[in-house]
Amino acid sequence: IFKFLGAISVDLGQDRIKPYLPTILTPLYRELNSNYAEQDPTLKNLSQEIIELLKKLVGLEAFSLAFSSVQKQANQKRAMRKRQRALQTVANPDIAARRKLKRHKNKAETRKRKIESLHPLYKAKRHRSHALKDLAMVE
Repeated sequence: IFKFLGAISVDLGQDRIKPYLPTILTPLYRELNSNYAEQDPTLKNLSQEIIELLKKLVGLEAFSLAFSSVQKQANQKRAMRKRQRALQTVANPDIAARRKLKRHKNKAETRKRKIESLHPLYKAKRHRSHALKDLAMVE
């Protein structure tokens, strides 16, 4: 998709690409700023190359305006999601409690996995799954 966006940008030219610049920059910005574990470095490099191509194509001023608008929009979305999450903990405390328990359980499992990888002879106690008990509602 990134290669397609780059090809379309070059094909449309400087004047016709300007209205579509924020739309094109949104996925490129998202890929550059992502920090998830299984990130592909080739995608990051490709998005950086396409951003440089767009910068040369439309000029620094137009590119900067479009890029800052994309950046501002992403930050607003992130802040809105954070606010929604905070409101949900107040409005639905049972859902928040379940999410918190799940997060703590995952953290403990991760810690056990890490200990086992560092000390192969040591076996950490694992939580045995009691299917009916795990399905029960949190009190």
